[in-house]
Amino acid sequence: MMIGTSDAVTHNAYSNGLIQHSNDSVEEKLDELRCLMGKTEGDPLRIVGVGAGAWGSVFAAMLQDSYGHFREKVQIRIWRRPGRSVDRATAEHLFEVINSREDVLRRLIRRCAYLKYVEARLGDRTLYADELLKDGFCINMIDTPLCPLKVVTNLQEAVWDADIVVNGLPSTETSVVFEEISRYWKERVTMPVIISLSKGVEAELEPEPRIITPTQIINRATGVPNENILYLGGPNIASEIYNNEYANARICGSEKWRKPLAKFLRQPHFIVWDNGDLVTHEVMGGLKNVYAIGAGMVAALTNESATSKSVYFAHCTSEMIFITHLLAEEPERLAGPLLADTYVTLLKGRNAWYGQKLAKGELTLEMGDSIKGKGMIQGVSAVKAFFELLSQPSLSILHPEENEPIAPVELCPILKMLYRILIIREFPPQAILQALRDETMNDPRDRIAIAQTHAFYRPSLLGQKF
Repeated sequence: MMIGTSDAVTHNAYSNGLIQHSNDSVEEKLDELRCLMGKTEGDPLRIVGVGAGAWGSVFAAMLQDSYGHFREKVQIRIWRRPGRSVDRATAEHLFEVINSREDVLRRLIRRCAYLKYVEARLGDRTLYADELLKDGFCINMIDTPLCPLKVVTNLQEAVWDADIVVNGLPSTETSVVFEEISRYWKERVTMPVIISLSKGVEAELEPEPRIITPTQIINRATGVPNENILYLGGPNIASEIYNNEYANARICGSEKWRKPLAKFLRQPHFIVWDNGDLVTHEVMGGLKNVYAIGAGMVAALTNESATSKSVYFAHCTSEMIFITHLLAEEPERLAGPLLADTYVTLLKGRNAWYGQKLAKGELTLEMGDSIKGKGMIQGVSAVKAFFELLSQPSLSILHPEENEPIAPVELCPILKMLYRILIIREFPPQAILQALRDETMNDPRDRIAIAQTHAFYRPSLLGQKF
């Protein structure tokens, strides 16, 4: 639940165990944002989530918990596609979750919604993901009940008059959906503010190699000015945030919006800082997903060997540091946020989970990268994007020992192997261990030293001018 930062606290516990701050402090933050957005009395601030994965759903639920009771001042909705049915096994598990939580059980009975879950458990009814979300269940996060949400399955209805749009879509779906959204915004006088939660990246090789991030995709698709598009990310696991675990995040973008939005979103257990470097933070959020998949593979293949995992961590962090020196003029500023995000993803993120399941043979690449109960595994497309980008001859750097030009990817053996496993499927997951045990591989320290002593920075990779 989103709560204010005032010292005035009333200890009113909600059924999910969260504590609400006094209405005054919360309402003041809402009024400040309404004023900044030019809202008048009787005209609610319209916040719409687009995409209902785990983080997108939790984000909307946190806003609803915090501000939803101010119905005349704010309206919070979430859009998801209709028609996705829930299989019998998921319905049975959901029924167990409901009956294990007295608060959830009572809520459903009070809303006359419990019977349909009984019927689904017995196989007498088919449930759909959008109706689950209305009752507070995200299909990708069944074990963590949320508050009930206002769900809209018609995209035009959801976004046409939105003041704030929260992008919870994978990068691979962002372009298609926001191109459709742009058709509904043609008659708008003022453009909305967009907060993107997506950590995926795409590669564009022509006219020159560069990374394309979700915020850039949104800008291209809609024409919404960059000033109005922000990125929010951090080392967070969605279910833990909703369960009130302490977490922090950064909202990045123009000062006009990032500072008031940071204040609006901030609460005692979810600290939101602000930063002006939008694209670089966004790319780093995609980069850690690449190496998280490999970490999952190593963990599974070595029976959770602490030694093997630490060897992998040394190599993958050295590659990430090397890549950040290509992408950022002051990469040292990114070290903390990048390592923190990488650490939590390796511990409990879906990309590491995916790598484990592949290595154990419980999943196959033929199943695709959209996995039931988990959603989109964004690290797969990120592997492809970073490999293709860093393979371009135009980005060649001088090999530190042989003094000959090489593509940057040649100094990233883990990235190369992940590409050969996941994208061209040349090797099985076990090959990740071969890459670690290659005697010709550079000491991770040497890779970091190379990055720190050579002028590798390529502004064009993030679409910035020299």
